[in-house]
Amino acid sequence: MNHAMIRHTIGVVLKLEAVFMLPSVVVALIYMEIRALTAFLISIAVCATLGFFMSRNKPKNTLFFAKEGFVMVALSWIAMSIFGALPFVISNDIPNFVDALFETISGFTTTGASILTNVEALNKSCMFWRSFTHWIGGMGVFVLILAILPMTDSSLHILKAESPGPSVGKLVPKIRDTAKILYMIYIVMTLIQIVLLCLAKMPLFDALTISFGSAGTGGFGIKNDSMASYSTTIQLITTIFMILFGVNFNAYYCLIGKNKKAIFKMEEVAWYFIIIFACITVIAINTRGYYENILMAIHHAAFQVGSVITTTGYSTVNFDLWPQLSKTIMVLIMFVGACAGSTGGGIKVSRIIIIFKMVKQEIYSYIHPKSVKLIRLDQKPLEHSLTRSVAIFMLTYILIFVLSMIVLAFDNKDMITNFTAVTATLNNIGPGLGEVGPMGSFAVFNPVCKLVLAFCMLAGRLELYPMLLIFTPQLWKIRR
Repeated sequence: MNHAMIRHTIGVVLKLEAVFMLPSVVVALIYMEIRALTAFLISIAVCATLGFFMSRNKPKNTLFFAKEGFVMVALSWIAMSIFGALPFVISNDIPNFVDALFETISGFTTTGASILTNVEALNKSCMFWRSFTHWIGGMGVFVLILAILPMTDSSLHILKAESPGPSVGKLVPKIRDTAKILYMIYIVMTLIQIVLLCLAKMPLFDALTISFGSAGTGGFGIKNDSMASYSTTIQLITTIFMILFGVNFNAYYCLIGKNKKAIFKMEEVAWYFIIIFACITVIAINTRGYYENILMAIHHAAFQVGSVITTTGYSTVNFDLWPQLSKTIMVLIMFVGACAGSTGGGIKVSRIIIIFKMVKQEIYSYIHPKSVKLIRLDQKPLEHSLTRSVAIFMLTYILIFVLSMIVLAFDNKDMITNFTAVTATLNNIGPGLGEVGPMGSFAVFNPVCKLVLAFCMLAGRLELYPMLLIFTPQLWKIRR
């Protein structure tokens, strides 16, 4: 185990986090929030100092393997969340550390689950930091590190640990160039949304924070009613961008590159839009009587479906009041999630496709026992190791889900609240149903349950294994 490299990397992450807090300092100065300004300056000093001492001596051995890469990512995200919670605690906006940690983890993992009952009471700078954590976590802090800092060939292990989806590949031969391309697409799309929201007469501060949440598919609103009080035009722009950020970024690379035809071979992207269209159609018809006309029913259905399937978590209406059919669809697409290689969470559309194809292949093998039929995705045969990893991922996912549900059951909440709370956090969605619905909050849970749900958020964002790996005793006994 390359402990020196792990320590050095965590130090680099903390120094980068100190830089990330600087825009919030500017916001605090603009709005003359002295207490919040002091909180951010103290937090920056702590992160920068600790980060400097942890990373000042570069390890002689910079080589690391998959296990180090996974541990490195998991511990860095935990450290980033702990120190990212400091501004909330020091400013007294969220005085309880467990609550502040929950909120920060929810931000970085782009979950959007909140313990706050009055978001508008926050300082503007803390509100900005809360939303900015979505943008940081959306593409991933390590993707940014790979884009700006030279690292070894082992860096692919980091990319695999942080990037969502069953498999991770390089867009171009060099990992650093891949990271740069991903971030450039991410930044350009974010800027376009900010400009469009401003043109729709949304205040700049609101446009920034809402765009951060849409880009990172996080969903921290800056108003108590989330997005309900904004104009239909603003809601429509946000709907479009939430759905666009849920698309595999490889599709955008193909779109701006020479290989435009490759987009039409991407089964995952096609099924992603088919699922969205089908859900919007059914929900719009089912909720027609709740709105003044069919167009408004389509509008609200599109926003909520786009928000939930991309695991963003914004809302324009309380979908907990919808008919049972619509609520059932909403819960189901919470599990489906967005595309692999996007900023969205969930199981991922590609895994769902592979699972269905595995079931189909198994049924076919009973009919034709001697036949050999390969599972294909995007017209390419999938290796057995990949289909095996998808199956094991699903079993691990179910195990974490069940254990989390058991722990939450001790808090004596109703089944709907507990089930959707775990669903919302493990899939990085945000709102659930019942007490954690779009108009509720996760403040109803006790500290132990909040920590379990915080673990679910980290596990969901980091594809389960990095978080499980750090709790494996055998790993820490290995010496090199």
